[in-house]
Amino acid sequence: MLELIAAVLTAAALSPWLVLRAGRRAFLLLALVPLAGAAWVGAQGGRVVDGDTLLEVHPWVGSIGMELAFAMGPLQWVMALIVLGIGALVLAYCAWYFGEADPGVPRFAGVLVAFIGAMLGLVLADDLLLLYVFWELTTVFSFLLIGHDPGRRSSRRAAIQALVVTTLGGLVLLVGALLVGGQAGTFRISEILAAPPTGTAVTVGVLLMLVGAISKSALLPFHFWLPSAMAAPTPVSAYLHAASMVKAGVYLVALLAPAFADVPGWRGILLTLGLATMILGGVRALRQHDLKLLLAYGTVSQLGLLILVLGVGTRSTMLAGLALLVAHALFKAALFLTVGVIDHSTGTRDLRRLTGLARRMPVLAVAATLAAASMAGVPPLLGYVAKESVLVALLDVARKGDGTGLNAASGWLLLFGVVLGSVLTVAYSARFVWGAFGHREVDQAPVVHDPAPAFVAAPVVLAGLSLVFGLLGGPLTTMLRGQADTLPLGAHEPELTLWHGVGLPLLLTLTTLTLGGLLFVARAPVSRLQTRLAHEWSLERAYHAGMRLLDRSAVEITGVLQRGSAAAYLAIILMVVVVLPGSTLLDGLGDLQVRAWDTPMQAVVGVVIVLAALMTTRSRRRIRAVLLVSVTGYGTALLFVLHGAPDLALTQVLVETLTVVVFVLALRRLPEYFTDRPLSRQRYLRAALGLAVGVVTAGFLLMAGAARNSDPVSLALPKEALDYGGGGNIVNVILVDTRAWDTLGEIAVLVAAATGVASLIFVHARGADIRRVQDIPYPAGVKKLATSPGRRAWLPGSRTLAPEKRSIIFEVVVRLIFHTLVVISVYLLLAGHNAPGGGFAAGMTTGLALVVRYLAGGRYELDEAAPVDAGRLIGSGLAIAALAALFPLAFGGEVLQSAVVDVPLLFLGELHLVTSVLFDVGVYLVVVGLVLDLLRALGSHMDRDIQRAQRRSTAEAA
Repeated sequence: MLELIAAVLTAAALSPWLVLRAGRRAFLLLALVPLAGAAWVGAQGGRVVDGDTLLEVHPWVGSIGMELAFAMGPLQWVMALIVLGIGALVLAYCAWYFGEADPGVPRFAGVLVAFIGAMLGLVLADDLLLLYVFWELTTVFSFLLIGHDPGRRSSRRAAIQALVVTTLGGLVLLVGALLVGGQAGTFRISEILAAPPTGTAVTVGVLLMLVGAISKSALLPFHFWLPSAMAAPTPVSAYLHAASMVKAGVYLVALLAPAFADVPGWRGILLTLGLATMILGGVRALRQHDLKLLLAYGTVSQLGLLILVLGVGTRSTMLAGLALLVAHALFKAALFLTVGVIDHSTGTRDLRRLTGLARRMPVLAVAATLAAASMAGVPPLLGYVAKESVLVALLDVARKGDGTGLNAASGWLLLFGVVLGSVLTVAYSARFVWGAFGHREVDQAPVVHDPAPAFVAAPVVLAGLSLVFGLLGGPLTTMLRGQADTLPLGAHEPELTLWHGVGLPLLLTLTTLTLGGLLFVARAPVSRLQTRLAHEWSLERAYHAGMRLLDRSAVEITGVLQRGSAAAYLAIILMVVVVLPGSTLLDGLGDLQVRAWDTPMQAVVGVVIVLAALMTTRSRRRIRAVLLVSVTGYGTALLFVLHGAPDLALTQVLVETLTVVVFVLALRRLPEYFTDRPLSRQRYLRAALGLAVGVVTAGFLLMAGAARNSDPVSLALPKEALDYGGGGNIVNVILVDTRAWDTLGEIAVLVAAATGVASLIFVHARGADIRRVQDIPYPAGVKKLATSPGRRAWLPGSRTLAPEKRSIIFEVVVRLIFHTLVVISVYLLLAGHNAPGGGFAAGMTTGLALVVRYLAGGRYELDEAAPVDAGRLIGSGLAIAALAALFPLAFGGEVLQSAVVDVPLLFLGELHLVTSVLFDVGVYLVVVGLVLDLLRALGSHMDRDIQRAQRRSTAEAA
């Protein structure tokens, strides 16, 4: 079954290419795929009819127990034949429906075939979650098919409306499926139906799944999306909205009825909504002049009848409902395809303009009349056989309850409600035949083009099957009885036959046909009465009003919340954090056990950090605020030291130092003070919010620590890090071995951040301004220093600075510490696996070495110190990390697997290396490249802009 679904989806992927290469005739080739699938499914009929359910399970995500499970019982077998058989006919029909010049046909072909595959997966899925996936795929594909012509506003609106309604139902269905599967302990549908769970949660879950079913099958109050979807091309209407997609809800009801028909609310919801939808759809169909809309409201009516019959939940109604499902797929698809032929041949679907088509299209007229007669329940067609069986089954419910728990009044009301709906069905069926093929006087008859015989073939085949199956009640009973037998036997053994004897069902059928005919004959006064009773309110108008209200509310809320104020956005986010998750902390406050400190020194450092934070909030100068914030950072590093975490402390110090430098560089282009305006009273609100966030965050941390109920994994890390990671530095082993995938992702984020900096700051390439100092003209008034040939000066970039901007002491200090920092960084890189350090710390140390070179000699000195393109450095680092991850595969290992290598260094001892150091090298290069990017963006680039601004101001002053 998986192979069959995959074949259809593969054909969908190839469909656009085939249509582009072969034109519309490619639809005939595409039709062979579902046709072959229908043949295979039909070949399984013997096993299915004998009571054998075909099961197929493929592992998918084994770690969480997910699998691709499919099943084919009698119900799935019938639905698969409908999906594939009618799908093949509709695809063949498209070869004559579309013209060679019609736009969007290749995409249409691919989406339609993909829809067939999704619908097939839906009916064969034996897992609730898998069923939901295919359920939503049909929603997406139907949206694309309904909106096939994006240039038409009606198509766009109809597609969005169908998407909104059916997606809402699908989400409700998902919640229900999760509840039912959770209570059952499995999401396998066959297992749930074999041992149905019980309880309030199951009842709620089943009723939520019914919401998904009635929204998909267009029952009240969701019925309005189906007539609007008639904006789609006619093949879409014939397949999705008559034979296939709208049957998904019907299928779900038939699937769940054997296990959950007695759930409280099941029959009340389905019978009430089904009957009301049937009558409403019939009444609305009598008012339509567009043949597609007439059939659309007729489809709504018939779907209401199908849901009603299958929702009763008896063996007789199940058999009758399945027969009616097959009959509806045949006659409604045939009628929609007939409308497509008429529309193409005459250019109109308005029955007030059509006349005399029976003489011009006799074959089509006969086929359409047979299909309409089946819809009306005229013998000996399948529609009659199904509806007669429905009346017999409902009569048993009215007389004896038949195990449904319905009282006699409810049963008779249900029966006569179905009769009333059937009278309307007869009337609009006659209206369709008369409107499409009758002869009458019209103001201007359309020009008729005779359709190609092959264009008429699909509706003729479907109408012929309605007649053939009507004469095969016995074999059809045998094929459908398997699903009916899943329900307890009622008043009698159900049977599909043309003759149930003389009795009330036959009398009701004759009454239905007579009253329906009289209603059609009296169509003129009936139309006037409907016009007089017409009103403006409807659920569709309510939907549009609700969407307008939603749009307006979105505009108003956006205007309030999205004001372009970063402070407002941050305040809203923080208030949500305080109110929602913060309020949950109140329940656990009594269980908290807090230890103030391990040593008094921690308390002293904590007080310093708090004071620095408070002084930061009081500072109005930007530079002072940055320096005070850095006190909190260095204080945190000191706390790490006191806790015995030198690796974290080293990283914190390096990051904090570089952060201060970056902040100071950026502040050069910002005002000295945050604001010159007087302080407002809002500062107290902001202070209160900040205090609340701090308290809540501290509560989260305390609660997380107190919630531990098992031994921490860190207890085993010292031994595991040495045995498996080959290193004594637990932090570094975690970064480059235990969770190296996370580290690889993190350096990828660093690469993205560096790319963002480059795209925001640099106009040209990152390395475009790298030039040798000898090529740089000296500033006016600066004496050029002579150097010996072949000898380069130390800190040559400093000579480009004006004397007042140079610091001899600083230059001497830089001369002393630069190489030391570089050597320390190399040490940290190589020794980081066993001692504090690692690629990140080493990269930050090298970055600080570049910082001091830049601060001492300016932007030219930075280019002298690192004459490389930062982008290439970053890319090389990421590439080396990725290659280090894949390198073990060459030796039969696994991705990111490490090996220990001890290298003797003669008199210096032995160098203990782990292959993961290559990964650390990649991290090192990425970090150095990022620092270089920041220095050039916020340092060199900004220096050049400042210098240019000064030159312009000097020139303007002169």
